Amino acid sequence: MNRILRCPECGSYGLKKECSCKSERISNKPPKYSPEDKYGSYRRTVKYGK
Repeated sequence: MNRILRCPECGSYGLKKECSCKSERISNKPPKYSPEDKYGSYRRTVKYGK
């Protein structure tokens, strides 16, 4: 089963590894949720700037 991939260059989605803009698509899977998030403080700093 193929998974949907996203191109970081043009933002398009597809099932093939190579995008039409000749860039390689990557997995669009988000990180798993964990209450003991080791990197949560870093993500909040980037998102909210504090």
